[in-house]
Amino acid sequence: MAHERAGAPALPEDLVDVSALEDAYYSTIPDPDDPLQQVVFGTSGHRGSSFDAAFTESHIIATTAAIVDYRRGAGIDGPLFIGLDTHALSRPAWRTAIEVLVAAGVTVMVDDLDRYTPTPALSHAIIVHNAGTGPRADGIVVTPSHNPPRDGGFKYNPPDGGPADSTITSRIAARANELLRSGVDAVPRTPFERAVAGDLVVKYPYSTTYVDNLKKVVDMDAIRSAGVRIGADPLGGASVGYWAEIGFMYSLAELTVVNPTVDPQFGFMTLDTDGKIRMDCSSPNAMASLIAVRDTYDIATGNDADADRHGIVTPDGGLMNPNHFLAVAIDYLFTHRPDWSSSAAVGKTLVSSSMIDRVVASIGRRLVEVPVGFKWFVPGLISGDIAFGGEESAGASFLQRDGGVWSTDKDGIIMALLASEILAVTGKSPSQRYAEMVEEFGSPSYARIDAPASRAQKAVLAGLSASQVSATSLAGEPITAILTEAPGNGAAIGGLKVVTENAWFAARPSGTEDLYKIYAESFTGPDHLATVQSEAQALVDSVLQA
Repeated sequence: MAHERAGAPALPEDLVDVSALEDAYYSTIPDPDDPLQQVVFGTSGHRGSSFDAAFTESHIIATTAAIVDYRRGAGIDGPLFIGLDTHALSRPAWRTAIEVLVAAGVTVMVDDLDRYTPTPALSHAIIVHNAGTGPRADGIVVTPSHNPPRDGGFKYNPPDGGPADSTITSRIAARANELLRSGVDAVPRTPFERAVAGDLVVKYPYSTTYVDNLKKVVDMDAIRSAGVRIGADPLGGASVGYWAEIGFMYSLAELTVVNPTVDPQFGFMTLDTDGKIRMDCSSPNAMASLIAVRDTYDIATGNDADADRHGIVTPDGGLMNPNHFLAVAIDYLFTHRPDWSSSAAVGKTLVSSSMIDRVVASIGRRLVEVPVGFKWFVPGLISGDIAFGGEESAGASFLQRDGGVWSTDKDGIIMALLASEILAVTGKSPSQRYAEMVEEFGSPSYARIDAPASRAQKAVLAGLSASQVSATSLAGEPITAILTEAPGNGAAIGGLKVVTENAWFAARPSGTEDLYKIYAESFTGPDHLATVQSEAQALVDSVLQA
């Protein structure tokens, strides 16, 4: 149920005390034996708040030192690209990481203008560097993505430029927790001012490199020629300077940066569905301010704090469901990128809409369905075997127009620009095109609900086998597949997916809370979806209680 103030402007009492948050970062000593205070890498790095002793200077010292150990063992001896977003804890953590890296003799690539760096710009920088013949580079992005202002986050990207996989992050987390237990005071550090004055901290033109290369991945000429009126809202995040530079470099006279404010309290936001401030550009409540002015622009877009997610707003459709825009983007790209390989596939996570399956079949492409996590698309994007990879949570990236790799992490900026390209080239907004697709393929009803689960029950769910499910039907239809491994790569789902002809559900444990998530979809209507959800929860609960 939505909070009573969801979608309403934040009030003073909703705002985080930034000074107290930063003080807690430096003064709080985590308990290394408390699982909630250890280093834990989820699908997008280690996240937490200094108020909860889950994101402190000790965590960043230990995690950075563990990354140093990892890269030495892996033979990574090139520079490390590092960027940060606009969360209050990002700058302190960025400084701490640089102190540890420089003391370890690592060359660190920082923004040449001391600005914020979106995740896709850092991923692209790694790929550009590693296309050369020198030593391999990797990177760190200091961001909790769309999380509330009280949170901090720390992500590692190996030389492939994408999110580190669990093999890497488990090693880094284990080593970091060892260092927390033994004491981080023993980790060498170079005081920040001395570190940045030395030869190991090198200024790198992140925004110039990224923005100048955008024409390789999006048809910027078409957008300019059509005069698309664009309203780009960075939601106070790292893309704020990038959107201004995009408008200038490509002479997009009709591009407006809707809100250029950077405020670590994010006090300009409207509250998300649960009443918290969260820079979730796929949430109608968090995006309420932009939705309210949608008639001012042909295409309005939002990005989260590190710009790896996108939100698309049109005058005729409002905020598009992320699944809907993914389907439209796939349909458009694979019919408007003649230089892409005819064998290149479409990648989707298994909790994304089956509308994508129907679109992919209609354009004669192969579908690669993987577990949740963008890391699963990285090898395919690098090789060109996958030309587009997308997640239901509004994260995606795709190849350059010539079929070369662009970014191997989610890129909310190119997805936002793609919406304008679609309008410029086809004369139809993405929401208008989706309405046509509904007429052709049917109208899916899609939703996610959460249900309580203990830590032990979550472990059971994560380790399920198909043989543990005895049901033969779901919401009146025969079950056609029971999956605990992704059909696209055979990797464990970490949960369960049950499929019928016209519906499916997937259940997986939360990585941070005592609950599990049920994603479900029906092409038979919302009433049928409700039945799917109800039976799905009963089915999962019966397995967990067995």
